[in-house]
Amino acid sequence: MDTTTLSALAEPNRLQIVELLRDGPLTVGEITDRLKIRQPQASKHLRILSVAGIVEAHADANRRIYRLRPEPFMNLDAWIASYLQIWEDRFDRLDDYVKVMQKQMEDKGEK
Repeated sequence: MDTTTLSALAEPNRLQIVELLRDGPLTVGEITDRLKIRQPQASKHLRILSVAGIVEAHADANRRIYRLRPEPFMNLDAWIASYLQIWEDRFDRLDDYVKVMQKQMEDKGEK
């Protein structure tokens, strides 16, 4: 897992920008209006998200329109899925253990 994605998303304003972009591409001006931050702040955060590969921009006249890139989220999903499998295996073993314990209690006449 590349920690660049997690590091970039750890900052609250950048996470909010990503949340906004989930609904579709936005200009810097739209982002600043919705988050109520100044344009230089938004641009700084967008630059960091861009370097991390989370967003990409394309020019439309004098505006830059930002959108999310799917690759970092696919990598993050795969990383999370690996942990999910570990926990599912642990819960399956716990379930097996509980069943054995219940069986032993039943065999002893306890309930």
